[in-house]
Amino acid sequence: MHDAMTLSGSCLCGAVTLAVEAARQNIGACHCRMCRTWGGGPLLALESVSRVEIEGENSVTVFASSDWAERAFCRHCGTHLFYRLRTGEHYAVPAGLVDDGEAWTFDTQIFIDEKPPWYHFANATRDLTGREVFEAFEARKD
Repeated sequence: MHDAMTLSGSCLCGAVTLAVEAARQNIGACHCRMCRTWGGGPLLALESVSRVEIEGENSVTVFASSDWAERAFCRHCGTHLFYRLRTGEHYAVPAGLVDDGEAWTFDTQIFIDEKPPWYHFANATRDLTGREVFEAFEARKD
């Protein structure tokens, strides 16, 4: 996949619709404690999102989950809509929200050092610890 693709999806109740532009068809897994608490397991998300358009913004609740990031969900049905850095430079959109049978490539796992021992993915992936994730975002700023 070399060209950006636009995907769309909506929450369970249909109050919020997202149009997402992604540079690649890649999926990453985040194993941090917050993601696992938020969704009951690792967050499987599109990580190469360059643009997000939202219809039904009045139904979106944004929760500041840390000093650097926030998570959004539909205030009616609770569907997870996105994780984003507060600076707006990075979005992670749950794959299930926009999946229409695409040929996804599962290629990255982050916060691998926080993954509990009771599950494993079989895919060969690039694995980053939490420290390595923060270092990578710091390097982007320079």
